[in-house]
Amino acid sequence: MSLRHATGQPSSKTIDTIQSPRANARPLRVRWLGRVRYRDAHALQRALFRSDDDYLLLLEHPHVYTRGVRTKREHLLSDVERLGADLVDTDRGGDITYHGPGQLVGYPILSISMRPNIVPDYIHMIEQIIIDALTDLGLQEVGRLEGYPGVWVAPTGNRPRKICAIGVRISRGRTMHGFALNVNPVMSMFEHIVPCGLEGREITSLANEGIDVSMESVLEVLIERARLQLGSGPGSPRSIDLQSATSAEAASLLPVAGTFPNSDERPESVVEVGANGTDERASQRPQPIPPSHRRLASAGVDTTTAVKISARKPEWLRVEAAMGDDYLALRKTMRSLNLITVCEEAGCPNIYECWSDGTATFMINGERCTRSCGFCLVDTRHPLPLDPEEPRRVAEAVREMGLSFAVITTVARDDLIDGGARAFAETITEVRRMNPLTSIEVLISDCKGDDASLATIFAARPEILNHNLETVLRLQRAARPSASYARSLSVLARAKEAGLTTKSGIILGMGEERHEVLSALSDLAAVGVDILTIGQYLRPTARHLPVVRYWSPEEFVEIGDRAREMGFSHVESSPLTRSSYHARQAASASNPDVVSA
Repeated sequence: MSLRHATGQPSSKTIDTIQSPRANARPLRVRWLGRVRYRDAHALQRALFRSDDDYLLLLEHPHVYTRGVRTKREHLLSDVERLGADLVDTDRGGDITYHGPGQLVGYPILSISMRPNIVPDYIHMIEQIIIDALTDLGLQEVGRLEGYPGVWVAPTGNRPRKICAIGVRISRGRTMHGFALNVNPVMSMFEHIVPCGLEGREITSLANEGIDVSMESVLEVLIERARLQLGSGPGSPRSIDLQSATSAEAASLLPVAGTFPNSDERPESVVEVGANGTDERASQRPQPIPPSHRRLASAGVDTTTAVKISARKPEWLRVEAAMGDDYLALRKTMRSLNLITVCEEAGCPNIYECWSDGTATFMINGERCTRSCGFCLVDTRHPLPLDPEEPRRVAEAVREMGLSFAVITTVARDDLIDGGARAFAETITEVRRMNPLTSIEVLISDCKGDDASLATIFAARPEILNHNLETVLRLQRAARPSASYARSLSVLARAKEAGLTTKSGIILGMGEERHEVLSALSDLAAVGVDILTIGQYLRPTARHLPVVRYWSPEEFVEIGDRAREMGFSHVESSPLTRSSYHARQAASASNPDVVSA
């Protein structure tokens, strides 16, 4: 049974008489995701909806108009795409509405006990969370308007004004979609539609009502009210797993410009020519702190205690060079075909082991990346045009090496309309043409979340689809300023929905806490990821993010065991684990179609 509701009359019961619809006592995972494109958020919702886990996703959207299943054509008054906004059809109830910056959107994805009147009861509960939060923020005369779901200002007065829209979907005991609370959005954007199909009704916001509060303040109050309503029930309250894309301590921890948190990051003394023609050693001049370091500090990480880049690594991270015949033969093959490997470009510590085993990860779409992740050594100069012969050369290398399993990755190519997706598909096709028995794993970028680009890769049907989450939610902006936690989860969710075996990985040591790591692994498990890799971050240069600490081998074992308990089919967790480490073995353990020999 599928129920969609956004226009029926809400229940007139008070919240005290509503039995909690919660069906179980699993943890409620609350995620403040920041600004997320609607299509990414919807893909993430769909994946979580298919899981058994309970979530409350809180976020903002870029400008977007969404049409529910009951939207009337005449309620779209303008060509909104000319305004720079997206127009998206959705599977929620209700009519057309607007989302944008300054509006807090909440998506509760919950298991609920199906019973008579569950739809109005559930909506009534969501309304009450908003009403209580707005009252806490100082807004008076806020409540329900008979016959119109949502939350209204002065609902019994002469000029009721809607401040929060609600549109939900309930199917098979699971909920989707939710509410949109106007904090301080651009109110003129509502003029291009008949909001929620309510002709003649006024839309308002906290700012319009004279409540000057930040989004962070609204979040704090709303999360507490959601905790009281959704996090309690018969018996002991359920636990709350709250993770945030922002840090309350960010401002106080931001370093002063021109200072260095680590002494080893100060530049070498500058040699200058003096007036007498002799070299003189100039005094050390502090250089501006790298943006990646500032972002890490703004996420709440104390970089003053980070590991010095000159410090000797622990024994478990030191790898001896082993340039045997197999290693040298593979390197010769790569050079003769003018191919690039991420093994070399990213300075992977496992290069000697993997190359001696006859495995390597081919990097396509050139060697220059359009993003500048704080942990990555790959070249970030302006990229060159694609080489149309690259797919053929990769296929030839796979044939010469006699590989039964090939791994193909890419630099990010945001300069291309499809993000480099077509080159992926062509490379997969060419490898299969020359090597019909070879299984393929691809490690892809997010293609900016574009559905068509991702579908191009999915249609090529690689045996394994890998996309790395890289780090915990709080540190995403510091580590991957051009990427998004929610988008990465949505890419993996879409790949799983397409029927592919999925894989992802994170690196530890950039300032994350243990509970944040477990939360990130829970999120990956919830969207259906099959294979997981967990490894230690190693700082490539002084300009990259510092290593805040080294996780011990015992900690990696413990985290790996917890991941297996979450249901991943294969987990690689050790200090030297990287995305493609033991990729063939992991793939064969998770996908019966993969050749393991």
